[in-house]
Amino acid sequence: MTASSPNVLVVGGGISGLVAAYRLRQRLGAGARITVADGAERLGGKLRTVDLAGEPVDVGAEAFIARRPELPALLDELGLADQLVHPAGLRPLIWSEDALHPLPSNTLMGIPADADSLRGLVDAPTLARVAGERAVPLDWTPGADTTVGALVGQRFGPQVVRRSVDPLLGGVYSGLADTIGVRAAVPALAAALDRGATSLSAAVADALPTPAPGPVFGALRDGYGVLLRALAEAASAQIVHERVRTLARDGDGWCADPLGRVDGIVLAVPAPQLAALLGRVAPRAAAAAADIPLASSAVVALALPTGADVPQNSGILVATDASLGAKAFTLSSRKWPHLAQREVTLVRASFGRFGDAAVVDAPDDDLIAAARRDLATVTGVSEEPVAAHVQRWHGGLPQYGPGHLDRVSVIEQEVAGLDGVEVSGALLHGVGVPACVAAATTAATRLAERVAR
Repeated sequence: MTASSPNVLVVGGGISGLVAAYRLRQRLGAGARITVADGAERLGGKLRTVDLAGEPVDVGAEAFIARRPELPALLDELGLADQLVHPAGLRPLIWSEDALHPLPSNTLMGIPADADSLRGLVDAPTLARVAGERAVPLDWTPGADTTVGALVGQRFGPQVVRRSVDPLLGGVYSGLADTIGVRAAVPALAAALDRGATSLSAAVADALPTPAPGPVFGALRDGYGVLLRALAEAASAQIVHERVRTLARDGDGWCADPLGRVDGIVLAVPAPQLAALLGRVAPRAAAAAADIPLASSAVVALALPTGADVPQNSGILVATDASLGAKAFTLSSRKWPHLAQREVTLVRASFGRFGDAAVVDAPDDDLIAAARRDLATVTGVSEEPVAAHVQRWHGGLPQYGPGHLDRVSVIEQEVAGLDGVEVSGALLHGVGVPACVAAATTAATRLAERVAR
């Protein structure tokens, strides 16, 4: 291949891989040969839109941070700006101690800046402990890392961890405060602590974002499937549903078995697959990737009759000291105005946190029954679904544990020494779709500059 018609490979057909392929097409032109290889039967990775009761419904990620520019800009590029929708602005709830409570305000990933925000959710001794925390000397070494659970538990006590922090982290990472690291998951808090905050309360107050106008979240009216199809079409790449097994140097290019030689590669795959592919060519990066664990989860999407009296809230998060099987409910028809117009009431139940993978493999009927049982417990809604869909996500989300940023640094530094190889994906700098779009754009831009030389 010549520089005017490079041959490049993207390993992984999730949102990161498809964005990388699209950006490579933009930068390398129509003459480039671009291949996307993924061992799955469909593209999209952990994003999926299915038909439920005759309408599209997302059964993976459904929303994104709208204040980040990546998704709105990408939708504009692809002619999909009219797909952007925003939530109704209803407040979520937390289920704890057999009751529903408003989601605390004035918190950072559930970590409070003051005791008032937790009133009603935790007991009086815990409120007093939070209120007096500023008077207790804080021992923090700049640059240090620890689990969110260890930090919050030591300063505020276990009720704050289980009833306020765990529900938030479970929604973002399918993780637990006891396994998620402060520095990677709550970087603004780590920065405030590094600056010399005298207490955790003060650090949270310093790290809280300045209120900004406009909605925080966005979604696609017809689901992420619309975006996935548009990216695949715009990338005009050859799609190969085959798993790349090994990676080796081949002259000034690379050999990706079983697909042969290419001029450059973007690896947009989960951590275990990245570790396997880099094992021979970048062993330190492979070891770092292998140290990033994954959490599995399942989503049960329920289409209930229109008369189902679900609360006028966006969703319900479940505290980890509760006895429910579900970790959260998205009250989709309440949360999203465009879904409220449908002829059914849509609810999504989520199952599975890190270390609890067994629930994901329960039979469909068992998961649907558990979703209905738990929904009835927290809302009183017990109507028979018109339709239901179970979606399992094995190894769906990387866990950003203590030291995660160090592992990412090793991966990026080692891969930087592999001329013609780039890495992208949720394991790097954020599990959300905007972060994946940003990382994929960076990877594709670097690779395009190299192969076009």
